[in-house]
Amino acid sequence: MSSLDAFNLTRTALQSYKKEHGNYPARLVIHKTSRFHPEEREGFQRAIEQSEIEIADFIWMPRRSPIRLFRNGVYPPLRGTAMRLDDAQTILYTRGSVDFFRTYPGLYVPNPLLLHAQRRDTPDWNLLLKETLALTKMNWNGTQFDGALPITLKAARQVGDILKYVLDGTTPDPRYRFYM
Repeated sequence: MSSLDAFNLTRTALQSYKKEHGNYPARLVIHKTSRFHPEEREGFQRAIEQSEIEIADFIWMPRRSPIRLFRNGVYPPLRGTAMRLDDAQTILYTRGSVDFFRTYPGLYVPNPLLLHAQRRDTPDWNLLLKETLALTKMNWNGTQFDGALPITLKAARQVGDILKYVLDGTTPDPRYRFYM
């Protein structure tokens, strides 16, 4: 994505937020499934500065982590298990065994997400992990209580699948209900 596209996307989203809530958010977290390229980061940064947002986190999550953890016993690691690899990378099991059920409710061995922070103003990794884990439970259109991806990425993918059919020059409706 070009710097201008990143700027316009972020600026439009922040203006919509302000129109709805009357002010800009105090903090912005951007999730992606690919790295933030320098041009994109510059565009995001300009939009954030214009909106006077002081805390921003740029987190990219490739689909799956090549790293797996093992747990004593017969079940995979608990949902929510995390391991920090370094200051910028952490793995997080968004799917896994659930103590309450005393089992693993999935069919296959779960793959953790690998979270890379390319900008992290939030000092506490645990806060980012808790938020990411909570966002995996926000898909109200399904019965799965523990999605593998946070809704920020899942919804973006679903909306993108629909928007590819919108004709050039057409302004799509921004309301989410049109994409469910």
